[in-house]
This record gives sequence, C-alpha cells and structure tokens, in this order.
Amino acid sequence: MNKSILSLITLALLIASCTSEKKQDPFQVTKHNIGLLTDSTQVKDLNTIYNNDSIVKSIKGDEFISNANQIDIFDTTGKKLLVLTPSQALDSTSVIESVQIIDPRYKTDKNITKLSVFKDIQDNYTISRIDNLINSVVISVNEINASFTIDKKELPANLRFDMNLNIDAVQIPDGAKIKYFMLHW
Repeated sequence: MNKSILSLITLALLIASCTSEKKQDPFQVTKHNIGLLTDSTQVKDLNTIYNNDSIVKSIKGDEFISNANQIDIFDTTGKKLLVLTPSQALDSTSVIESVQIIDPRYKTDKNITKLSVFKDIQDNYTISRIDNLINSVVISVNEINASFTIDKKELPANLRFDMNLNIDAVQIPDGAKIKYFMLHW
C-alpha cells in the first residue's frame, strides 16, 4: 500500500513538473539569448528557430550594397525583427556574433527595449563603458552583453563635436533616445 501511494505521489510530482515548465518568450532578451536564439546558435539552425519567419542572407557579390555577413530576420507581415552577424561570412557552422534588435517587442527582464531612453538604462543596469564616436555615443552594459547607441544629436551642443572628450553618464540627458540596441556574444 505504501509503495502505491509513494508511486502516485512521484507520478503526480513528475506530471506537475512537466506541466509547469515555462515556454520561452520569443521576445525575451537575456545575456545569452534572444528568444530561442542563443550565443551558441549556428547559422544552419536559423531555419528551425525562425521557421515561421523570413530569413534574408546576403549573397556573395552584394558586398557593395550591403554587409555580406548580415542576416535579416522578418516576421510573417514583413516587419524586420533582427539583424544577425555571424562570426564568419557564408559559413553555415558559424555562430552568431552580434544581434541588432530592430523590433521594440524585444525586451530585457528589466523591460529595456529599443524604445527606451538613457534614464531607463541607467536606472536598471550598471554602465560598463561609454565610448565617444564621431556621430554617436555607445553605452556598454556587460551585465547583459549589450550596447546602446545614442545619436550625438541627443546630447548638449558642447558634447557633439569633440571626439576626445570623455563623456560621463551624468552628461547624457535622461530622455536621450536609443538609436541602436545590440547584443554581442
């Protein structure tokens, strides 16, 4: 009798653990994945991961009109979701090196999206580095392997033209909009 009760309890726990398994959110951004896309995903696996979406790979000879190493992911309505960059061009076994997030539905566990502003990043993550480039400022967040590019047009005029300035987080306006949201693996 005790064995049958123990067996029923074990079976009930097994069923409960199987049914409580959480389905992966296709728009969740973490340090090691974006939905089902992970830092170890190979180019050849993209057709399985995005089987309902469109995958556009650059063709050799397109180097002058686009990045030959770029793979664009579109949803069924034709809306661009992501831009993937493999570590090796035209190699199906290459892993994805970086991902540019285009669609604002993609969000981190702290609700940072492409539509977020600088204050959202600063309030939720530790900024690892700020790089001053020609036309933009790149904010790096190592906690999630992400970088956020802000156009210098969003900065005060005295910070826009001198690339030798060390820009500090307090100098960037809270409402500065994100131009690019990238993950690097």
